[in-house]
Amino acid sequence: MANNDKYSRETHLIYGKAFTTKWDYNHHVVPPISSSTTFRLDSVERGALGFSEFEHIGELPDTEPPIYIYDRLGEPNKEILEENLAAAESGETAVTFATGMSAISGVLGILTQSGDEIVSHKTLYGCTFSLLTNWYPRYNIKTVKVDLTNPDNLYDAVTEKTKVVYFETPANPNLEIIDIEEVVKRVREINKNRDEKNQILTVVDNTFATPYCQRPIEWGVDFVVHSLTKNIGGFGTDMGGVVIGKRKYRDMLMLYRKDFGGVLSSKSAWPIMVYGLPSLAIRMQREIENAMKIAEFLSQHPKVQFVNYPGLPSYRFYEVAKKQMIDFHGKFAPGNMIYFALKGNTHEEGREKGRALMNYIAQNAYTLTLAVSLGHVRTLIEHPGSMTHSMIPAEEQIKEGIDPAGIRMSIGLENGDDIIRDLEEALSHI
Repeated sequence: MANNDKYSRETHLIYGKAFTTKWDYNHHVVPPISSSTTFRLDSVERGALGFSEFEHIGELPDTEPPIYIYDRLGEPNKEILEENLAAAESGETAVTFATGMSAISGVLGILTQSGDEIVSHKTLYGCTFSLLTNWYPRYNIKTVKVDLTNPDNLYDAVTEKTKVVYFETPANPNLEIIDIEEVVKRVREINKNRDEKNQILTVVDNTFATPYCQRPIEWGVDFVVHSLTKNIGGFGTDMGGVVIGKRKYRDMLMLYRKDFGGVLSSKSAWPIMVYGLPSLAIRMQREIENAMKIAEFLSQHPKVQFVNYPGLPSYRFYEVAKKQMIDFHGKFAPGNMIYFALKGNTHEEGREKGRALMNYIAQNAYTLTLAVSLGHVRTLIEHPGSMTHSMIPAEEQIKEGIDPAGIRMSIGLENGDDIIRDLEEALSHI
C-alpha cells in the first residue's frame, strides 16, 4: 500500500485514508449513504461484543472493522468523516455531533462537573454565551469571562476550580484574535502546580478559521470544536459539529453523544464527507482572495468607521494572525470573515445606518444575502447585535467587544468585483 504521508493536505481532504475498515473502498469510489439506523447481527454473541467494544472504542486498533449496532453508537459515514476531520486538524480522533452547539456541549460536558469553573474569552458566539450563562449555572458550573487577547489575564481569572480555558479565534463576531501559543504556554505553567486529575484543558472553537487556515492542536491546544454547518460543510445544506482531540477522550465523547442524543445524521455526514471537506481548500483560497479585496475596499471607503479583517496590516491583531493563521503550505491565510461598521456620531446612529445598508442589500443586491450563518458559497451579511448575538444584553455586548453598529460578512465564491459593486451601490444610498 502506498505511503500517504508524501501527499499534500489538500489531497488528504479528498481521499482521507487510502484504506479504512469503516467501508469497502475496493468497489465504491464514493462511499454510499448509510441510511440504516440499525444493523443486522449474526448472533447474540456478536451483539454483546459490539456493545463491549463501544465502551472501549478508543482502545480498538484502526485495522479492525467495527461492529455496527445502532446509528446513535456509530455508523460508516460518520466514522469515515471523523477520520478525515481528525487528520485535517492534526488530531488523534474526532467525534461528530448533530450541530456545532452539540459539539461544544459535548466537550464541555465531559470536562466539567458541578462545582467546576470555565475561563472563557469575553467575546463568544451568542448561543455559546447562552449555554454558559443560562444553563451551566443550573449545574453549579461557573464561567469567568476575561479578555484573552492579553493572555496574562489568565493568572487572575484561574482558580483551583478552573478545569477549562475556552475561546474562539478569530472570535465571533468581532474577529478578535487570541494568541494560541501564549495561552497554551500560560496554561501549562499553571498546570505544573496541579495533579493529573486537576489539569486545566484548552478548547478552541476553530469554526471561523477552519483547518485550512489554522490548526490549534499544532499549537498545543487539547481540543478543537467546529460547526460543520459552516465552512467545512460549505454549501448551507446540512448541520453538524465535531470535537477533535486526543484518542483517550474518544470513549467519553461517544458515551456523552449516545446518552444526550446529539448524533449527526448519516444523511448529513455524507455530503459533508463527499462535497464539503474535499472542496474546503479550493473554496477557502477563493474566499480569502475575495475577502482581502473587499476588506481593502471597505477600509478606504469614507462612510466606513472601521474594518476588522486579519489580513489587513492596519488591523490590531495582524501580527498574531500572521503567526498562527497559516495554510497547509505555510502561507498566511486570514480567512473569509469581515467585521465592519459605518460612521455615526453615536453608536445608535451607526447602527441605524448599518440597518439601512442591510435592508437595501436585502432588497437590491445580487451577490449579497441578508442571512445568518457563515462559510457558505454565497456571501452572507448580518447584524450580530440584533441577530446572532441578540441573546446577549445590549450593555453586555459593548463590554464584550461587540459594537452595536457592527456588521458581519462571510465572503463567498462570487467574483470579488461583483461583491464590491453591490457594496458600493448600497453604500451610495446611505
